[in-house]
Amino acid sequence: MTADLIITGAKILTMEGDTPRAEAIAINGDYIDAIGDAADIEALAGPDTQWIDAKGATVLPGFIESHMHLLIGGCELLNIQLDGASDPDEIRKHVRAYASEHPDLPLIMAQAPDYAVFADSPPREVLDAMLRDRPLAMMAHDHHTVWANTIALEQAGLINGLETSPGHEVVMGDDGLANGALLEPEAYGPVLRLAGQERVGLGLNTGRDPDPWPTDEEREEDLKHLKRGLDHAARHGITSIVNMDGNPYLLELLSELRSRGELQVRVRVPFHFVPDMEVADLETAKAMHEKWNDDWLASGFVKFFMDGVIDSRTAFMKNDYPGQPGYRSHGRFDADRFADLATRVDAMGLQIAVHSIGDAATQRVLDGYAAARKANGDTGPRHRIEHLELVAPEDFERIGAMRITASIQPPHAPGTCGLPLEPTLSNIGRDRWEDAFAWQRLAQAGAPIALASDWPVSDISIIRGLHAATTRDAWTDDVPNHRFTLNEALAGYTIGGAWAEGTDTKKGSLAKGKLADVVVLDRDIEAIPLDELDKTQIAATICGGKVSFRAG
Repeated sequence: MTADLIITGAKILTMEGDTPRAEAIAINGDYIDAIGDAADIEALAGPDTQWIDAKGATVLPGFIESHMHLLIGGCELLNIQLDGASDPDEIRKHVRAYASEHPDLPLIMAQAPDYAVFADSPPREVLDAMLRDRPLAMMAHDHHTVWANTIALEQAGLINGLETSPGHEVVMGDDGLANGALLEPEAYGPVLRLAGQERVGLGLNTGRDPDPWPTDEEREEDLKHLKRGLDHAARHGITSIVNMDGNPYLLELLSELRSRGELQVRVRVPFHFVPDMEVADLETAKAMHEKWNDDWLASGFVKFFMDGVIDSRTAFMKNDYPGQPGYRSHGRFDADRFADLATRVDAMGLQIAVHSIGDAATQRVLDGYAAARKANGDTGPRHRIEHLELVAPEDFERIGAMRITASIQPPHAPGTCGLPLEPTLSNIGRDRWEDAFAWQRLAQAGAPIALASDWPVSDISIIRGLHAATTRDAWTDDVPNHRFTLNEALAGYTIGGAWAEGTDTKKGSLAKGKLADVVVLDRDIEAIPLDELDKTQIAATICGGKVSFRAG
């Protein structure tokens, strides 16, 4: 049988332990038919075989993006991209230019300003100075805070405050009015509703389907957001996505794209269980898993949020935040309830993924996982914890011993990818820096590692993630830099991501019989200094044997 596609002239890193290198790959249909020496593989060519000459560049398994938000990211590509800008005057120019170009938008929305833009001033006053006569809002890079100007707060019905669940807050000013800072989805949801962007965030904010159900026009708009996000992922070498928000509606949309022949990246979607749900709601998770469970679209896991983030001091800590005696934030699920839910989900054969950033949050998650194992045994799904930005010293070994996947986002570490060190380091406290973003301590303790971006919280680029993972600087001389080696980082974005999914027998490495998911780079990344990794480009992405992106 002749090959449909041959990649030759390559320096292939297979991520297979026994055969780590090869020169060429032959693909037939969805699968790798052969991999090895160039002469042997090229002999499989026929008259209709497609060829990709890698020209001596690195070829890898398709990247697995282990934590991202596809629909939200695809939608937000249309907003103003501030990328950590901190100069109010510069931001004002961008905002006013965008507002002038989009006179009919009900809300001007911007992404990822630096927290320092607002300094000690009420955020609504800072934003009023940028744009006073039209609603304006800005989403923090971590997506846990939105800042809004006065007219946006008024139109959203928030100017006089809003009663929310613990951990969500419309921050009030000394004048008795909302000061413009909106912490967590219950607080900022009404502002997103002004922009018509509330629907894309339902999988993250409520875990439920839209109500009322979208019109045909609204559904098409959401499909465009998804397709935009999928195209963006393919351009960055991504062949598999583990989405970290979800509801049945999102999978229905992805199924529609698949039926149109427009699904060029594999996607897993969770059921997001939020605190106001009941145990009976887990039946939705079961139904999602039963309906979607193949190599292209799958569910099979339940997502929880245990806490918020460090920068807004909503991460759940074991010790008081510096300068705030008695304040540690809190867990969104109390210990007994989470343990019960974890035990039930584990018994259903579904994986659990928990957003957990503070050390108290992670300890509670581990206690819940331990309760599940005590009740059900330890041969169940491969559970995971997302972020793990601060871990109690006694819990590193515990995570490793339990083989809990550490889902890490290299671009989140302060000082990487242009991120400032503050306010994160001050909020952690100097005495805890050695326990923060401690990637190598997790790996050395035996925790399986999966790497990701958390797009659109961070840049989707796996290349920038590799650069951050391998070149991260230490904050001080007495705190390790926790860098990964290049091979460790590559494993985190390939076979490590597949192991975390439970799909490592099918993908994550390049071997005969595995899915034909491949990324071709534009250079030999082993031959360049690590600090030049971020100059690397994606030459081609192949998913399921089909070219989903090709440069030029």
